[in-house]
Amino acid sequence: MKKTIVFFLVICILIAGCSNAENRSKGVYMLLDTTDINLLGLKKAQGIISLLLGTLNPNDTLAVASIDTGSFSEKDIIAEVTFNQRPSVANNQKRAFRQKVYDYVETIKSSSYTDISGGILQAIEFLNASRTGKKYILIISDLKEELTKDFVRDAPFQLAGISVLALNATNLGASIREPINYPGRVEDWRSKVESGSGQWHVVNDLERLEKIFAN
Repeated sequence: MKKTIVFFLVICILIAGCSNAENRSKGVYMLLDTTDINLLGLKKAQGIISLLLGTLNPNDTLAVASIDTGSFSEKDIIAEVTFNQRPSVANNQKRAFRQKVYDYVETIKSSSYTDISGGILQAIEFLNASRTGKKYILIISDLKEELTKDFVRDAPFQLAGISVLALNATNLGASIREPINYPGRVEDWRSKVESGSGQWHVVNDLERLEKIFAN
């Protein structure tokens, strides 16, 4: 009887230990701006995709979407994947993902709209459903939102546990000066993100970005 009780207690401890194990998987949702000025940065965005594919591990999730419509929806998702635990399968997934995004960048045309808010709302839903431990939204844009006429997005974001990273790829690694209104946009989006309990970061180089996702 005592042995049975001891065995039962050991099993309970093991189960409790497993349930309390830290979820170290990452979920990354990347939003691409395709307005005229940002088309220049999409080629550099390909380098960011390569960085992510080289950094993310099995069980991590990656999605890339375009914010080029007046009202964001799931049809704007270009590619999404959760990497398999088997390295050979994961490597094939990464090659297919990279090619899908590269094909999109090669054929994309300039858009008149940039629904950043809609993209963020979709990203929140996607990342929460992914059940990953660390969640990131990466915005490749000059942060100028351009919606269809009379369309307003004023719903607050629910970003607890999510880090939002803003990167203006047009200026990445270049000496081009930031648009005069860019600092004001950065502040506006920082306020929106932090009001929704999210973490806000502006990233200016790939080295810093790599360090963030390597942790």
